[in-house]
Amino acid sequence: MKRAFVTGVEGQDGSYLAELLLEKRYEVHGLVYRENRSNIPNLGHLVGNRDIYPKRLFLYFADLDDADSVRGPLEKSAPAEVYHLASQSHVGQSFDKVEETCRITALGTLRLLEMVRRLPNPPRFFHASSSEIFGNADQAPQDETTPVAPVTPYGCAKAFGTQMVRVYRKTFGMFAVNGICYNHESPRRGLNFVTRKICHATAAIKAGRQRELILGDLGAQRDWGHARDYVRGMWLTLQQGEPEDFVFATGRLHRVQDVVRIAFETAGLDWHQCVRQERQLFRPAEPCQAVGNAAKAKRLLHWQPEITFEQTIAEMTRAEITALNTTG
Repeated sequence: MKRAFVTGVEGQDGSYLAELLLEKRYEVHGLVYRENRSNIPNLGHLVGNRDIYPKRLFLYFADLDDADSVRGPLEKSAPAEVYHLASQSHVGQSFDKVEETCRITALGTLRLLEMVRRLPNPPRFFHASSSEIFGNADQAPQDETTPVAPVTPYGCAKAFGTQMVRVYRKTFGMFAVNGICYNHESPRRGLNFVTRKICHATAAIKAGRQRELILGDLGAQRDWGHARDYVRGMWLTLQQGEPEDFVFATGRLHRVQDVVRIAFETAGLDWHQCVRQERQLFRPAEPCQAVGNAAKAKRLLHWQPEITFEQTIAEMTRAEITALNTTG
């Protein structure tokens, strides 16, 4: 039975990855941010299902800023694979929390790489990179050869981690890979992300709990996929013979307005009557044409997204409607 160590296991990607690994008969050791100790809803169905996953899911509460709190669980678990997903992951908030973002997302990755390198049997290492490392790219779509040129604090922090993974792979011979992930969503997305904000507000308006939805730039475009597809790609990267970096993307751009339209249509509402834009919500720096080319992943990993953008937003909206109906 393989052992995997997952940082950020309580998050959207971490919880889906834990499910995938458990289904593949792994023993999963997950690192939970200690401040989330009493708030891990994405893992509730796994933690409460000890009959299905007996003694194969272990959680540790730690902080990437506290090296000892990470080192102990890592050494104890002695994993064959490490999936590093934890970070300050909200791009917009990174402008307000620049130092925290760089400390956790950039230096946290470096600390973990060094811990992994010094283990008696260094495991394979996956780092969740981001399309934000490309910033205002001069080519579209972007692929693994696109120059790194971030324009946000989050992008800069991810770029540092991405480059350090490459340094450790080349210099120390580690099996270390970057999965350069474009935006991916699900009902488990945090409420501070625009897709979940839209779906949640749609459900609240339908239930009569909210009158309008206030958004920034409706024309902003992203390459949006589903988290379940992307964590499958993460796993595939560590099953290869040689460590390489891979872009994970759908290759299709959609506007924020498209998210709004599908969410409101799913709820049977007219979005034109409920949505208002405010300039103050526009980001100070937006990446241009952030759309990915996942040809390499399709060729070498036989990976491709299976869940469409439309299905993703509809699923998220239905989940919000169900949650509000359940809570009354």
